[in-house]
Amino acid sequence: MDDCLINTMSSSQNLHIINDMSTEKLENFDRLCIHTITTKPWSIEEIIENYHQAGVKGISVWRNVLEDRNPAQIGDKIRAAGMEIVSLVRGGSFTYRNQVEKQAALDDNQRIIDQSVALKAPMVVLVCGAIPGQSISESVSQIEIGLETLLPYAEKNSVNLAIEPLHPMYADCRSTICTMKTANQFAEKFNSPNLGVVVDIFHVWWDLDLYYEIQRCGKNENLFAFHICDWKTDMTDMLNDRGLMGEGVIRIREIRAWMEQAGFSGFNEVEIFSNRLWNGDQKELLEKIKKAYLQCS
Repeated sequence: MDDCLINTMSSSQNLHIINDMSTEKLENFDRLCIHTITTKPWSIEEIIENYHQAGVKGISVWRNVLEDRNPAQIGDKIRAAGMEIVSLVRGGSFTYRNQVEKQAALDDNQRIIDQSVALKAPMVVLVCGAIPGQSISESVSQIEIGLETLLPYAEKNSVNLAIEPLHPMYADCRSTICTMKTANQFAEKFNSPNLGVVVDIFHVWWDLDLYYEIQRCGKNENLFAFHICDWKTDMTDMLNDRGLMGEGVIRIREIRAWMEQAGFSGFNEVEIFSNRLWNGDQKELLEKIKKAYLQCS
């Protein structure tokens, strides 16, 4: 266990640090969810079969595995294998350069909600977008307009939208929403039971206000999802070199304790982008995930 606690997260007077060793260790896979992107080389059929055999209880489906598939049939196959569909990934990208791009983004987001309904996925994860060279304030304004336009459609279809703040290194081209604080502000502004926040530790582990913002989010019943992996200090690719839990510096168990203290009782979702891991044996990767999940999450 000590090998998993190799980082030194700083504390401050207004931050409530919880000792990892006092946090309950995970003892089973009842709350283990894996994103299909984590085993990218597999088809959705291979994913369903192998996740089921490995005892995985939840699955978050990425849209790429639904290409040339019937979402309703895929959803039925997942449930028949004894797994719960946690979310459909991903929508958003609300930012635009012109009205054509604006309408295209809206149309695509409505399509993902339709896919979610067919799949019977309760939640769509949103990466909200950014335009290189566009001001932060303009992108934020466009994201607000996008949410305002899309949210009634989600509410009508009983689909939850979950805003995922990304690490600031992606602020130029992936998402202007880079902190839990900003995500909380959006969720609170719209004050809808269908709009909440994703806590992805790869993106937010560094934030000294993280404990406070998680508690704030939980108090408002806006904690919708929890994504886990690890941050490697020798990362060679800013997108596709994430680590298995325990391979990096994130105090995963500590942050999980904060989530649970804030009232979160949902799945712990393993979401790993890694060329290194994708190039290996995916069945072996599943076993590594299970081991790391119990030892380091």
